[in-house]
Amino acid sequence: MPIDAAKALAAEPRSGEIAWSVKDVQLYHLGIGAGIPATDPDELRYTLESRLHVLPSFATVAGAGSPGVISGLSMPGVEVDLARVLHGGQSLEIHRPLPVEGTATATSRIAGVYDKGKAAVLVMRTEVADAEGPLWTNDAQIFVRGEGGWGGDRGPSARLEPTTGEPDKVVERPIREDQALLYRLSGDRNPLHADPEFAKVAGFERPILHGLCTYGITLKAVVDTLLGGDVSRVRGYATRFAGVVYPGETLRIRMWRGDGGIRVAVSAVERDDAPVLADTIVQHS
Repeated sequence: MPIDAAKALAAEPRSGEIAWSVKDVQLYHLGIGAGIPATDPDELRYTLESRLHVLPSFATVAGAGSPGVISGLSMPGVEVDLARVLHGGQSLEIHRPLPVEGTATATSRIAGVYDKGKAAVLVMRTEVADAEGPLWTNDAQIFVRGEGGWGGDRGPSARLEPTTGEPDKVVERPIREDQALLYRLSGDRNPLHADPEFAKVAGFERPILHGLCTYGITLKAVVDTLLGGDVSRVRGYATRFAGVVYPGETLRIRMWRGDGGIRVAVSAVERDDAPVLADTIVQHS
């Protein structure tokens, strides 16, 4: 079996220094659709250095990498074909607001290996701290098709109770044709998102948008519409990637207010509201 669960879980954590600049934050924000309209004061807080605030989902690319997915595949006990890999879910805990530039230490380990029958799920946990203490904790769920069935632990369920009633807010966000090409400049250069031939080998008709790009677009929509544009109110953010998005499509983002959290569902408008993000919650102050 290409995944040795015991070896992966027992492996020593890997630590390394990461750094990011104002430019990195601005590029990430542009990659998730910020800056439209370009002169809108609400957008300038994502694009103009003198007003810059960091959307917490920037944590998924800080240091110019894909800390949960690509690096997880190089951990001891893990040898899989990249074409069989999908990003299954993502959770993020924010310990304090992210600075617009900084250096920090990122420590990563495999925190879980689960047997889902026809697939395996790896949980790659990355904890990041700077000189002042913890900044964020990132969990990426890596879904590896065809690698389950060894009789291991199925793991916890990420499913939430269904939402009830009409959403408090519904917004739509168009995805540019070049959105994936722009977003991948923040570090995740998986060819699935740019190379048509690779996408076909992986089972898709054409390159798909990064799940973490949809993740960022969605958090920005929630912050801008229900949290008064205040990025510092976000405490946690978790989702399950339920379907793909193709560049050029439109996201429909439904939001329900709750006690300390906002439930969210995201779908692709042009494909009869096909689910994109499910079991999604933004925890906030």
